[in-house]
Amino acid sequence: MTCCAVDAAAAARPLQAPVSREELELASRDLGDGVRQVDLAVPAVHCADCIRKIERGLAALPGVTHARVNLSTRRVSVKWTGADVPPLLETLDGLGYAAHLFDAGESDRDPQLAWLLRALAVAGFSSMNIMLLSVSVWSGAEPGTRQAFHWISAVLALPALFYSGQVFFGSAWNALRHGRTNMDVPISIGVLLAFGMSVYDTYQNGPHAYFDAATSLLFFLLIGRVFDHMMRERARQAVSGLVRLAPRGAAVLRADGSRDYLPLAEIEPGMTLMVAAGDRIPVDGVVATGQSELDCSVVSGESLPQPVAEGSSLKAGMLNLTGPLTMTVVARSADSFLAEMVRLMEVAEGGKARYRRLADRAAQLYSPVIHATALLSFVGWLVATGDWHQAITIAIAVLIVTCPCALGLAVPIVQVVAARRLFENGIMVKDGSAMERMAEIDSVAFDKTGTLTLGRLRLDEDAAIDPAAARIAAALAATSNHPASRAIADRFGGNPAGIVFTRVTELPGQGIEAVARDGAVYRLGRVGWAALTDVSDGAGTVLGRDGRVLARFAFHDDLRPDAREAVTALRQQGLSPLMLSGDQLPAVARVAAELGIGDYTAAMLPADKLARIEALARDGHRTLMVGDGLNDSPVLAAAHVSMAPATAADIGRKAADFVFLRPGLGAVPLALAVSKEAGKLIRQNFGISILYNLIALPIAIAGFVTPLVAALAMSLSSIVVVANALRLRAGRGGQTKPEAPGAAAVTTTPETAAPEARAAGRG
Repeated sequence: MTCCAVDAAAAARPLQAPVSREELELASRDLGDGVRQVDLAVPAVHCADCIRKIERGLAALPGVTHARVNLSTRRVSVKWTGADVPPLLETLDGLGYAAHLFDAGESDRDPQLAWLLRALAVAGFSSMNIMLLSVSVWSGAEPGTRQAFHWISAVLALPALFYSGQVFFGSAWNALRHGRTNMDVPISIGVLLAFGMSVYDTYQNGPHAYFDAATSLLFFLLIGRVFDHMMRERARQAVSGLVRLAPRGAAVLRADGSRDYLPLAEIEPGMTLMVAAGDRIPVDGVVATGQSELDCSVVSGESLPQPVAEGSSLKAGMLNLTGPLTMTVVARSADSFLAEMVRLMEVAEGGKARYRRLADRAAQLYSPVIHATALLSFVGWLVATGDWHQAITIAIAVLIVTCPCALGLAVPIVQVVAARRLFENGIMVKDGSAMERMAEIDSVAFDKTGTLTLGRLRLDEDAAIDPAAARIAAALAATSNHPASRAIADRFGGNPAGIVFTRVTELPGQGIEAVARDGAVYRLGRVGWAALTDVSDGAGTVLGRDGRVLARFAFHDDLRPDAREAVTALRQQGLSPLMLSGDQLPAVARVAAELGIGDYTAAMLPADKLARIEALARDGHRTLMVGDGLNDSPVLAAAHVSMAPATAADIGRKAADFVFLRPGLGAVPLALAVSKEAGKLIRQNFGISILYNLIALPIAIAGFVTPLVAALAMSLSSIVVVANALRLRAGRGGQTKPEAPGAAAVTTTPETAAPEARAAGRG
């Protein structure tokens, strides 16, 4: 269930020491522009009503700009501006929620799940035995036997009432004590009234008692709550699996050659770390010395080992396989790639999607509406019949049968299952609203370099290059990190001839210029700059000597795996793919032809891409933007929904709603299919919840539902909603591979080839 509950297991755990303002300040992270963030653990948060109260209470504090609760991990993330820390803990305590600093290890398992299982076992034992005794009563037992069985049932109900009932009674009392109500209040009233009336009827030697209703209600409520906690436990396991990829600390190499082992939280940018073979990279950094091979599957999804050497980039979570490395830290653990992935996973269910807001408002209205309905039912039946016993029995049934637990589960349980499904396929989603917006798209815009392609240039194998010119080009290329230079160096082995130049200069946007010992000037770069005598259209990369062409180089950028299949799958779903690229027209046209994309634009600046997406929005289109890099972040943020690969620049990943970890573009149609299926299941769950209440409430008011039947019906509705959500996990949506489009590839010549495909994030 999603009803609030106190964490009764907390009594078995060490009490958290009070947290001071100074500790909150030290634990907070500086996000820039005067914004700070801290994460708090609130163990007692369990439902949409809790989330609403906490977020509303914290958002009302001066300086607080953001307050978001994650139900699975019971984490509250708060952002604020200003020099002073807002009274966060005091506010939460005033709302009835004790809080302390969040520890990532707390999300490894749900401590309340064990307590709920024990409470479920006690309630199950009591209810089943009472049911057995009730069979004899229903079968027409003698009055003396019936009276004895009722008293035995009363004794059997006490453990369920006082042990299992703590889950609901404690939450209800905590809410009432702080001047508010929640879903557990009517549940507690219903259970206590059913038990109290049964004791009275037993004492009066009445023919009926509802001990079975009270204990069965607790039993079935706890079944639903255990289901909910088990699903959230699976989501937590996905998060904790990422957390465990980071080591607890690292060996820091000091300037005097000594080594210290420091906890991960104390690792700062600029430090030098030792990473032995077999260890995971603790934080983001670059290789200072050493060579090795890494398992980079956590970042790229690629299982083949990747070689690294001095200057190579390292991401937290990568596994060092073969050789020791020293690395220079470039980011704290809280700002690492792995930490960002964990945060994305943790907020997947917390977004304020339209359906989630509807469920929250419905839950907010529940308590006053259902209390009033039960009271009117009691008064109406009392006036009509004069029988207070029958009137209160019907009121109890109304309280129980209309518990909106199915409605409370309708949205979050689907979002948890959907986020888990995407995560298992290498896709991180920021929140449920992103999935909702993904399901609404009618067009898809792709960046080219680093998105449709891998962003790694390769020299065309069929290009005829004079060996002497190739050696000179390799010597020049070895001095540059430009993608085209790296492609030439990779093809010809850097500087194989050991050629020495007296002066080497790289001009951004043009190329490399070098002066040889004999005074000759060599240029490797754009046509028209590198070779003044060339009269072509300016496309291509050439090697020139004193303005005369020595060699031409043509490059290509490999398509991402499954790019053709992904574009075809999107087109088959009625979407119109288009390409928006900053690269030159020949390279863009070539990729468009290979993928069968008819709508493409080249040489676009970031402002041009943004203007195109805004124009589509004005025409009524809802566009998915798939891109990476610094120049794509504005358009990623402006699109209706956006995706970026994990290899994108940090700002691009942060601007995107979805991040896919694997190299293939199959993540795009898969995310769309799962999002559409999630939306369909949420609507079905709403329908189930509304239909149940439309049928059950009039029947209960009419007096045709006993408290026992009400307990069974209400619990069954919640179980149906959970089972319906689990269909998403068992589905296959988005995993099929359509045939590649039949578009013919364009063969380019050195004259029409792209001069320099941009690095990832430039095109």
